[in-house]
Amino acid sequence: MGITELSTVESLLVALSGLVTVFIMLAVLCLMIPVISKVVSSVEGNKAAPAPTAAAAPTAAAAPAASEAPAKRSGETYTGEIALIGCDEKTAAMVMAIVSYETGTPLDQLIFHKIKAL
Repeated sequence: MGITELSTVESLLVALSGLVTVFIMLAVLCLMIPVISKVVSSVEGNKAAPAPTAAAAPTAAAAPAASEAPAKRSGETYTGEIALIGCDEKTAAMVMAIVSYETGTPLDQLIFHKIKAL
């Protein structure tokens, strides 16, 4: 039972079949990645939202306060000033941090025009 020697043509066919197998597997992986991605994203989207906690209560009150901002007039630029009505700067900073955390939006992407204590 010895090692058989392959002719040049047979050696090339073995190498070619190996390359074809590798490229077929790569093509299958390329097709499976988008499918798996869609399945995972749909599973993640179907997860139930966590139950509201005690920290969510101030957020519910803070969200309408932030949305009551006056409409921006055309040609007017936002200067970054926030109207604080009935609250101090520390409370306003906490409200902004809570809104950013609960909505998952980075604080630098939120614009607060007015924060009003209820």
